[in-house]
Amino acid sequence: MCRNIKTLFNFEPPATEQEIRASSLQFVRKLSGFNSPSKANQAAFDRAVEEVSAAARTLIDSLVTIAEPRDREVEAARAKAKSAVRFGTAR
Repeated sequence: MCRNIKTLFNFEPPATEQEIRASSLQFVRKLSGFNSPSKANQAAFDRAVEEVSAAARTLIDSLVTIAEPRDREVEAARAKAKSAVRFGTAR
């Protein structure tokens, strides 16, 4: 359920708001146990996603490092290769 929760700090180009929101949504889904909340819980769920997104953005913007930013394409290729080894190349 947490496929979109991934490292977002120190990438070039930087994490987008959409990436942060997707990770926040997955985090709130995991915590709540809801993939899709009921109407009674929708407002609380949406508020939690927004608050987690804001906290994540604050964190990412506050962190510092001397390491070179990682390249998204290189990291994506590594993840694809790792997935191919783990699950086989038939896709």
